[in-house]
Amino acid sequence: MAVLTATGLTKRFGGLTAVKNVSFIARPGEILSIIGPNGAGKTTVFNLLTGFVRPDGGSVSLDNQDFRGMSPESRCRAGLARTFQIVQPFRGLSVLDNVVMGAMLRARSIEMAREIARQVLSDLDMSALCDVPAGQLPIGDRKRLEMAKVLATSPRALLLDEVMGGLIPIEVKRMIDFIRRLRERGIALVVIEHHMNAVMQLSDHILVLQNGEPIANGAPAEVTRDPVVLSAYLGANFALSGS
Repeated sequence: MAVLTATGLTKRFGGLTAVKNVSFIARPGEILSIIGPNGAGKTTVFNLLTGFVRPDGGSVSLDNQDFRGMSPESRCRAGLARTFQIVQPFRGLSVLDNVVMGAMLRARSIEMAREIARQVLSDLDMSALCDVPAGQLPIGDRKRLEMAKVLATSPRALLLDEVMGGLIPIEVKRMIDFIRRLRERGIALVVIEHHMNAVMQLSDHILVLQNGEPIANGAPAEVTRDPVVLSAYLGANFALSGS
């Protein structure tokens, strides 16, 4: 059963086609990773899915609800949330209040929002940071805060844009473990990530983009043996070195 469906997404900026005919299905409890070189169109796909950019062709639906004409806010309320590659917390607010902002999407009161926020922060092992101003957090904790903010909206489908970028190995491992727990909750996950070891550990399916177009789509073992993918992105030695 599909949660999030993209069909034939296409976007042109002037004479440049940034995304061309991208389609995929994200199912509950599965992780789809979108990989490819810089400039391949990955973040543009996320912008199309979430309504920050209007497509020139194709459609997006969540639980069979067509998203055409819907704002990013309406899509989030419907159950589609995303993180951003460049995290931008409310620096002057506490960690807890940052997450409360997300929880207010569905909470019926500020007290309920705080309860939701505290639970999400506990899940991310961030309870000790509740009262810390978000602007004082190091990058690893800012990445976790970004996750907490979107999880507080109770998404059905979650788009993660390089949540492991800039993290040290122990932080990467912690993030991998947490993403696996999200999968167990039945959330449909779509991940953009350059950390290939993490991609190989997490992914049920991988979509590979080059110059805005899909060049491969399948299980990790299949995609990482595709000569086109090896040439375009992974490198000839990837299959030998493994994941």
